[in-house]
Amino acid sequence: MTDQTRQSFLQRISNLTRSATSLRARIRRGAGHSTPQVEEPVEEQAPAQITRTTHAPDGQCVYAIGDVHGRRDLLEKLIEQIDEDSQSLPDGTKRVLVFLGDYIDRGLQSKDVVEFLLSDRMKAFERVFLMGNHEEALLRFLNDVNFGKQWVRYGGAETLYSYGLQPPQNARAAMQSHDAMQAYQRAWDKVWTEFRNRLPEQHLKFYQNLQHYYVTGDYLFVHAGLRPGETLENQTVRDMLWIREEFLEAEEQFPQVVVHGHTPTDGVFRDDRRIGLDTGAFISGKLSAVRLFRDEVSFLST
Repeated sequence: MTDQTRQSFLQRISNLTRSATSLRARIRRGAGHSTPQVEEPVEEQAPAQITRTTHAPDGQCVYAIGDVHGRRDLLEKLIEQIDEDSQSLPDGTKRVLVFLGDYIDRGLQSKDVVEFLLSDRMKAFERVFLMGNHEEALLRFLNDVNFGKQWVRYGGAETLYSYGLQPPQNARAAMQSHDAMQAYQRAWDKVWTEFRNRLPEQHLKFYQNLQHYYVTGDYLFVHAGLRPGETLENQTVRDMLWIREEFLEAEEQFPQVVVHGHTPTDGVFRDDRRIGLDTGAFISGKLSAVRLFRDEVSFLST
């Protein structure tokens, strides 16, 4: 895939997945072919100046990994980098791996990603697995066959493929007659039943036991973000998995720096409020992680 094609694809999904601020910055860089909906040019913003000092827990090094989206190949490469990096840590340092969710969908290695996460490959690390909105979608499909029609539109088809299934085709043709609609529904019923039968019990437990957030030291890890002005106790699961602009564009800080994924950008983002790690791995080939040790913050990527 050429850089031009990759940039064009990221531009197309940005309308759904990026904050207005990130989108304006991307338009100013000339990515894609869309006409900017702005009245006048805006100067490129300088990188955020970091003034807030934060610390990982004493004796721990925490690595957090952004949205994998069915790219086991990239995940294995990044874990190798993290393994190598962690060898330089002082003896006795506890190594923690935090995954920010969205392990599946969009990439054809979705099942393989879960197999890798459940393997002994990372047994030297304490592992924390957070839920993403795509795992929530899979669980919803398991309970509601009718949700499959929506799930496959934003990546679920690739997950079904990875488990050896194919979603029903010709949804538009199904609207032409009552018989066609019934046949389409029967096809979905069959896929739904097969998926429930084929999904390994270990995978089901993995999806069901994912955490919504994790706090350690001066950092809070969550898939999408938090709603400004609300305490952690009052945050909703929906916001933790889905929120975008309200969180991304707010100015107020939370008690901890929020480390999140969910909204893809060309590179990792960091300011005094948040660290964004979703770099569109499934299409960009760039899976990113942050390394938090003492008061140090650094990044790794494929």
